[in-house]
Amino acid sequence: MILGSAFLIILYLILRYIIAWITYLNNLDTRLGDSTWRFTYDYPVIGERDISDLDDKDFVRLRRKKNKTVLLMYSIVLVMFISSMSLLSKFLLFFFS
Repeated sequence: MILGSAFLIILYLILRYIIAWITYLNNLDTRLGDSTWRFTYDYPVIGERDISDLDDKDFVRLRRKKNKTVLLMYSIVLVMFISSMSLLSKFLLFFFS
């Protein structure tokens, strides 16, 4: 149980670090929006639509970087959920057996 708790604390710190990166990436361009939990293609972009690198190279690369960071955040949240369920089951087995 101690290792599981330490693992969850480490994952939480990594999650906070990733969320700080997403906030930083959001502040680099106003067209990305302020949302932490959404991918950038989920809402319309103000101005011209960029389909490829040829339209707006810097913004497209920034958007792709933010999408990868959001995907990493979701994967950390999934691992944290599975780990917390495992820790909870160990906790319940310890007290009910």
